[in-house]
Amino acid sequence: MSEKAAAAWHPLPDWVAELATLVDRIGLRSAEKRVGYSASAISTVINGRYRGDMQRVEETVRGVLMGRAVECPVLGEIGRDQCLLWQKKPFAATSSMRAAVYRACRGGCPHSAHTKPEDNQR
Repeated sequence: MSEKAAAAWHPLPDWVAELATLVDRIGLRSAEKRVGYSASAISTVINGRYRGDMQRVEETVRGVLMGRAVECPVLGEIGRDQCLLWQKKPFAATSSMRAAVYRACRGGCPHSAHTKPEDNQR
């Protein structure tokens, strides 16, 4: 996959190279489990044809494979991939931690993808 990545990207981003190296080392199916994206999504990213949110994939890869961390106002320092996973979780009044993270993600956290006013309902 490293060869395909080098052919598809000019210049080759470091995170795509890292993802391709992982696939070369452990295979698509194992990479799928490690990164949290489907094998087809990983393949299309490496081949430069992914039509989804490429920035989100990049942030996930940087968190999982490259150790990128962010400072969460509730959880402290966490991997960027974990930050993205927490942002996806719905509000849960039964968990004070989930409720606090939900509010922080929608309350102006600089790492949050939630920027629409309608997301700030709770």
